[in-house]
Amino acid sequence: MSVNIYVGNLPFSVNNAELEDLFSEHGTVTSAQVIMDRETGRSRGFGFVEMEASDAARTAIEALDGAEVGGRRLKVNEARERQGRR
Repeated sequence: MSVNIYVGNLPFSVNNAELEDLFSEHGTVTSAQVIMDRETGRSRGFGFVEMEASDAARTAIEALDGAEVGGRRLKVNEARERQGRR
C-alpha cells in the first residue's frame, strides 16, 4: 500500500526531480510533486511524495523531518486527507 507524504518548508528552488531524489534514498518513490502557484508559476514551498512501501515511508519521514535543505528545515509527515473547501 502506498503512502502519501507531505513535505513543507521546501526551498522555492526545489523541483519535482530534486524532491524525488531526496526521498528515493529511502525507498521507491511512486510520485513527487512540488505544488506551484497557479498565478505566478512559482513554488508554494511545499509538496507531496508518494512512496510504495509504508516502512520506507516511515524511514524517510524520520530521516527527513527537520533536515536542512537549501538553508530551510523541512517539515515532513504523513499527508492527511484534504478537507473540503468552504
